[in-house]
Amino acid sequence: MRSPIAFLLEGFARGRDAEALVCAGRSVTYGELLEAVERTRARLDAAGLPRGAVVALEADFSPEAVAALLALIERGAVVVPLTDSVAARHETFRRIAQVEWRLAADGAPTATGLRAEHPFYTRLRREDHPGLVLFSSGSSGEPKAAVHDWLPLLEKFHAPRPALRTLAFLLFDHIGGLNTLLYGLANGACLVVVEDRGPETVCRAIERHRVELLPTSPTFLNLMLAGGAWRRHDLSSLRRITYGTEPMPQSTLERLHAVFPGVELQQTYGLSELGILRSKSRGPNSLWVKIGGEGFETRVVDGLLEIRARSAMLGYLNAPSPFTDDGWFRTGDAVEVEGEWMRILGRRSELINVGGEKVYPAEVESVLRTLDGVLEVAVTGEAHPLTGQIVKAVVRLAADEEPAAFRRRMRVHCRGRLAPYQIPQKVVFSDRPLHGERFKTLRREAGI
Repeated sequence: MRSPIAFLLEGFARGRDAEALVCAGRSVTYGELLEAVERTRARLDAAGLPRGAVVALEADFSPEAVAALLALIERGAVVVPLTDSVAARHETFRRIAQVEWRLAADGAPTATGLRAEHPFYTRLRREDHPGLVLFSSGSSGEPKAAVHDWLPLLEKFHAPRPALRTLAFLLFDHIGGLNTLLYGLANGACLVVVEDRGPETVCRAIERHRVELLPTSPTFLNLMLAGGAWRRHDLSSLRRITYGTEPMPQSTLERLHAVFPGVELQQTYGLSELGILRSKSRGPNSLWVKIGGEGFETRVVDGLLEIRARSAMLGYLNAPSPFTDDGWFRTGDAVEVEGEWMRILGRRSELINVGGEKVYPAEVESVLRTLDGVLEVAVTGEAHPLTGQIVKAVVRLAADEEPAAFRRRMRVHCRGRLAPYQIPQKVVFSDRPLHGERFKTLRREAGI
């Protein structure tokens, strides 16, 4: 069988002098990346790593990590990427994934003594296909492990796309981060790796390396706008900003469009279980989007989005199947539909029911983020004996403010912008970030 990454390696050879990655102050060409893949092959051979082995790749974005990922796919391994951001949970993840070998980006693989015998692994080995295991955030209970066949995930990268200098914002163990990486490698683009994902560092990297594409999250964009990092750097090289992983607040999108009027703003949609869907926004400051494209079908059942995809996971290692009998994945995302366009409202599980009235946290957060001095906000529901639930807001402010004064200011600000039942009845103040390592608002964890 032809190697599933042959098309990538052939592209590296054709453009061997082009810049592939900028990482830790060094520039790496596609030719040098090819050489790194060859060195990794030799390490895998020397260790006797068998085809179909389940391998934890414990690394973050780097030339060595990218080379290791490609060499493992080529070898038919099942790759379990684990970054430093979840170091405290590595042991748990290795146990769930039945990891047989561990590999650091530039080290030799070591056997764990475990044997991976899950039926999904048996299927991949029988077909001699490489695999991928991705974990959910696991904010409640044990994280779910989604098992993929690499072949359908790689299919869409065969079609050529524009080669844009891209910032590696989304993580190496995240479906969005892997999508960013493969998009860049398949099109001969340069991927710029940052030492941290704070707004100041990211904006500095965009200026220094003339980044054209920034794939990120609404939470990061809100922090960048609120903190003013965009004012302190030349971001004129940006051509496109893509955002996903959570609903975008309308207020953040409108401000982003005002600050970057010449930049294409594109909403994306993807899940660890399905991959990243192609998408098209109705307008630069519109939350309405068309999602799908070749290999994907969408439908809405009882107000919830369902997707059928060629690139869908085989299933979870440690949870029941989330697919319907006819193969549709239940996303749990509530949507509104207008013809071929839809608007993502948020997770149905996060819906707040105030006396029978539905409140989606993102709608309230969008209004609160336009209040002066608000850096971050997370809205959740709290039980109430009369209404069933009330709206609660956890707020992180840019500067100290007397709590009663903020609550008065908030209520005045919300009148006319929110219905009375949507206005937070309880406000809690936090001095810690309300987002996780993926720059996604953590409502459950913030619910103090």
